[in-house]
Amino acid sequence: MKELLTYIAQNLVEHPEQVSVSQFEDEGETVLELRVAPEDMGKVIGRQGRIAKEIRTLVRSVAQRCGKRVSVEIVDVD
Repeated sequence: MKELLTYIAQNLVEHPEQVSVSQFEDEGETVLELRVAPEDMGKVIGRQGRIAKEIRTLVRSVAQRCGKRVSVEIVDVD
């Protein structure tokens, strides 16, 4: 799942080298934290959060096929 999220994010942003995904377990669920360059944040989130919602839906559906629970968090880098 981590590789899928990285691939999607790198193809959306202008600075793909600054995309990072960290993964950890939380109460039986895998949590993927996506970090991008501050100027690329809008491209990952999209208007009214539509792109972010679709990214979460896509990753969640692939995870369900594998029998896993995954959530995606987009983290603001300060």
